[in-house]
Amino acid sequence: MQTVGKPGGFRDPKRYLWALGLIAPACALLPSQLVYRTGAPVFWWIGPVIVLIAIPVLDWIVGDDGNNPREEDYAALSADRYYRWCTYLFLPIQFLSLGIACFMWAGSELTFIDKLGLATTVGFVSGIGINAAHELGHRVESAERLLSKIALAQSAYGHFFVEHNRGHHARVATPEDPASARLGESLWQFLPRSIIGGFRSAIELERARLARQERPWLTWHNNILQAWAMTVVLFGSLMIAFGPSILPWLLLQAVIGFGLLETVNYVEHYGLLRARKPNGRYERCSPRDSWNSDRLVTNIFLFHLQRHSDHHANPGRRYQTLRSSEESPQLPAGYATMLLLAAVPPLWRAVMDPRVLAHYIGDLSLANVAPAKRQRLLARYRAAA
Repeated sequence: MQTVGKPGGFRDPKRYLWALGLIAPACALLPSQLVYRTGAPVFWWIGPVIVLIAIPVLDWIVGDDGNNPREEDYAALSADRYYRWCTYLFLPIQFLSLGIACFMWAGSELTFIDKLGLATTVGFVSGIGINAAHELGHRVESAERLLSKIALAQSAYGHFFVEHNRGHHARVATPEDPASARLGESLWQFLPRSIIGGFRSAIELERARLARQERPWLTWHNNILQAWAMTVVLFGSLMIAFGPSILPWLLLQAVIGFGLLETVNYVEHYGLLRARKPNGRYERCSPRDSWNSDRLVTNIFLFHLQRHSDHHANPGRRYQTLRSSEESPQLPAGYATMLLLAAVPPLWRAVMDPRVLAHYIGDLSLANVAPAKRQRLLARYRAAA
């Protein structure tokens, strides 16, 4: 078997770039130093500046990745523990950043606007931390699944561990999935539906699992209660250390964190619908059922999350082994840019609705269309055709 990174073995051209993904949690360590050294308070907002400005620009400059791992190198890539440490190290940096932020929120040196900027930066780190939890939560190793729950503690979104793995992956690209956006549905309509629907689904899924094991809801074996307990311990410990005044900032960064996650969900499956078999069941998820992007810079920062088509078709693959496929519908830009488009519904629809139409060769009856807008959209695009 070839060994990744060793002489004579397969060399991943992005091998050492993956360590740059740790810049994401580290950006919450930077504001205080940058502000104190430059005197520019804009650096409290460095999180959204990096994600919403710097990365889209770099995506445009650097362009697409275009490199796929070979099948014969899959086993070696999967077994190389270097890639796992790139995700493991995300967590200590993430929580160190949160601790420093709490110290600064508790103090009187920062203005309200400065604290708001710091909370936004920490919230962006929290949202990207959910992506690290996403990668770890798909693994079968108990240690990595535990780390996934720990990573979710900061965003108070522990039920994602259950809903994403057992709900979203089973129902993706169907009307039954709250995390799959529908054609004609704006981001602002999608967010409450996905947040509330995902929460309810997680409760139902975990209750059913415990019932099959003849266990009550109130048990330590409850994955949701485990994850929520971690949030309570984390937030409680921080308030004991820095005072109760930090609680509003902790809650704000958590809301920003899971709001960022759900916005990415909106982008990933907008308007896509799996075909049905003759027996009425949905076909197995294929690369055609998720939007893909191969922008190199965002892929490095998000551990190949943008190769979402391969992830859903093969959820057991580790991030370094995911491939980009010509079969997949392609986004016009990386996720960082698409987040900005999603925030402006008319602009989003102008860019994405024609792509959904083209993906289904002009037949929107094959798409996942918002029920309230179905007849109007079908009539509009039928007339245009």
